[in-house]
Amino acid sequence: MKYRKLGKTGFEISEISLGTWQVGGKWGDDFSHSTAENILHQAVDSGINFIDTADVYGNGESEKAVGRFVKNRSERIFVATKCGRQLNPHVNEAYQPAVLRKFVENSLQNMGLETLDLIQLHCPPTEVYYRPEIFELFDRLKEEGKILNLGISVEKVEEALKGIEYENVTSVQIIFNVFRQRPAELFFEQAQKKNIGVIVRVPLASGLLTGKFSNQSTFTAGDHRNFNRNGEMFDKGETFSGINYATGLQAVQELKKIFPNQENLAPMALKWILQHPAVSTIIPGASRPEQVVSNIEALNFPDLSQAQITDINNIYNQYIKKSVHQLW
Repeated sequence: MKYRKLGKTGFEISEISLGTWQVGGKWGDDFSHSTAENILHQAVDSGINFIDTADVYGNGESEKAVGRFVKNRSERIFVATKCGRQLNPHVNEAYQPAVLRKFVENSLQNMGLETLDLIQLHCPPTEVYYRPEIFELFDRLKEEGKILNLGISVEKVEEALKGIEYENVTSVQIIFNVFRQRPAELFFEQAQKKNIGVIVRVPLASGLLTGKFSNQSTFTAGDHRNFNRNGEMFDKGETFSGINYATGLQAVQELKKIFPNQENLAPMALKWILQHPAVSTIIPGASRPEQVVSNIEALNFPDLSQAQITDINNIYNQYIKKSVHQLW
């Protein structure tokens, strides 16, 4: 495993880390603590030392599993969670300092921890980023010893750029992959300038970039890849990076021509991300331990040549850019 600094936090974290949206069960299925424990052990045994969760994953069960696991391991494991998505309706007006404070305290209770290494606002409405009182709350929580660092998880580059204007924001979690390239423009430049950690989520475009899906692939009723393709439940950019599924399959076929002997494209897709120096870590998810091992294989994948990167970017420009680039 290789490690990079997470911006102003000073944490040295694994280049490939673990996102726990689907830990303990497939998206939308019942949470399994035994499955979660197996995945978490595989991750840390493989050198992963950064785990990202949220209070809404498994309705709090993911946080409980992570907290129990961390306390039973001797290694230093950095824990990041998120708050805000419990709000219903999830609107700007619902974001209030007292409510967010309660969410943070509930997360501490869920995990049985005294301090959170990183708390992240969980994709709030854009208007929230223009409210200093929301960000000031986290200075108080830091003074009280309840958190060490504040980060933001965003949908849009605009939100990331606005969020890092606040001095206490140390990291940004953002969707970035072969099919979602806009963050590599102005945002990455500003993040490096301000020493902001960049946590990349949805690195495989909900599995599309593994190259294993086809027109015949099916997804369970509780899987967001089945019910959220048009943003029915949350931002559609979280599902297949917001691109049309059929178009994505076409683009994947073109990617396979660049890597004809690569049955699984995931290592290539992850390596493409890691070759951007602004990136601190990638947090692919896993619903079984073998997927953790597969994700880490990217570290052994040879660096992509400039010709390969150019070919990849040309596919993005031809098939993807027009429909999604300016949306997020």
